[in-house]
Amino acid sequence: MKVLVLGSQGQLGQCLQDQCTQTSYQVIYHCRADTDIANFAETSDNLSSLNPDVVVNASAYTAVDKAEMQQILANQVNHLAVDNLAKVCKKIGCFLIHVSTDYVFDGNASRPYQEDDQTNPQGVYGLSKLAGEIAIQRTDCRFLIIRTAWVFSEYGSNFFKTMLRLGAERDSLSIVGDQIGCPTYAQDIASLVVGLLPQIESDNVAIGVYHFCGDTPCSWYQFAKEIFSQAKSFGYQTPKQIKSIVTKDYPTPAARPLYSVLDCAKIQSTFEIKKSNWRHGISRALTSL
Repeated sequence: MKVLVLGSQGQLGQCLQDQCTQTSYQVIYHCRADTDIANFAETSDNLSSLNPDVVVNASAYTAVDKAEMQQILANQVNHLAVDNLAKVCKKIGCFLIHVSTDYVFDGNASRPYQEDDQTNPQGVYGLSKLAGEIAIQRTDCRFLIIRTAWVFSEYGSNFFKTMLRLGAERDSLSIVGDQIGCPTYAQDIASLVVGLLPQIESDNVAIGVYHFCGDTPCSWYQFAKEIFSQAKSFGYQTPKQIKSIVTKDYPTPAARPLYSVLDCAKIQSTFEIKKSNWRHGISRALTSL
């Protein structure tokens, strides 16, 4: 089976490269320079030539705050380009795995979000990602949409790496403590994707939207405390003081969901998948740096 990974230089793309080393599949990695999915003709030509059985779309515009000022670009990458990709996948008959986000919800829930709960994105980023999901479903291609949240790893720019950098620069940090979510180690997302490939190959997969995230909810403050606790044992410099603050004390251009815990029961029961152990993920990421 031939697998094409798009967004190969991003955080998840690099994790997919790590996780695919032990597979027997032919895996091809493309970044934007190889295939710009915002260009329909280029996408159609490249995918028709490669003729993959599965396309994994790990590419996305993920700058949540910048998206408020770059609405056209965010929509082009997260919506229009995804629409192009889904249409081409439908045309050539390949399976599409697409990664989405908790930002499709408004964060006002009092229980973990299920896949069929009402979406209500509060910013440009979430709106563009939801539009991409809808575009995929409208093309009637074979697909899996995997919504995840609070993604971190040893690669790219993310909260984990920002904390390590700030911990070395400052004696005191103030971290938001009233936003609740589930950190998700990107290597676990990549492992999930690779684990789904045999079922796709055997045409034994239930298409649709699935949630996958970390195993236990926490606040950004609690996440930071765990990062620094483990980082200290690895010899990293950590701040002397970490203070918990509320969202209104840390204003951002884009609104953040106060509650973005995802219910993973569907993916666990359908594919016998375990949630991401994010505390173990921190240790693995520190070991990999």
